Amino acid sequence: MKTTLLLIRHGETEWNTQGRFQGCTDIDLSEEGIKQAELLKKRLNGNFDYIYTSPLSRALKTANIIASDTDKEVITAPEIREINFGEWEGLTIHEISEKYPEIFKAWRTDKVESYISGGDLSIRNAANRASKCILDIVSKHKGKKIIIVAHGGIIKAGLIGIFEWDMTMYHKILLGNTCINTINFNDELMPSILSLNDTNHIGDKIKKV
Repeated sequence: MKTTLLLIRHGETEWNTQGRFQGCTDIDLSEEGIKQAELLKKRLNGNFDYIYTSPLSRALKTANIIASDTDKEVITAPEIREINFGEWEGLTIHEISEKYPEIFKAWRTDKVESYISGGDLSIRNAANRASKCILDIVSKHKGKKIIIVAHGGIIKAGLIGIFEWDMTMYHKILLGNTCINTINFNDELMPSILSLNDTNHIGDKIKKV
């Protein structure tokens, strides 16, 4: 019995366009992000059984748009909220590398823990939190098609946890706004990746909406 999971990143925010780390800072969708979510809703067309979301407003609003005009309840999953980056939130990657050079270098190169400045303390901690949440949801709805709307960082951390990758994989995956990442699970919850960073619903259309 196959269980299908769509891990979806939220729509665009103003901080996304500025390249700022959002983390647990609650930044809302921009107008462009709302358009992206509407295009995603049209593509998915209600073809799912359950939809879960991070409680942060940018993910929650994306999930509510996806589920609108369906009978699906949007379920909040606090453990799939974005990584808490502590003192790094609100900064660009250039600013972080200048203000925190040593820990920034370790974050980029450490394969075991990948420490960050405060908050969740490491990508390892975030990976453990995210993968447990994802597997709990999947085990609860075997044989179904599930959506989890979350954030770029925690989705990458979740993938690291599920597939037991080293922490540097965090820096080798790019996830666009409203991208779909599709994973199938068998009866033993063994995962296989079908697609990553699928944003075909956006294409050139986003500027025309």
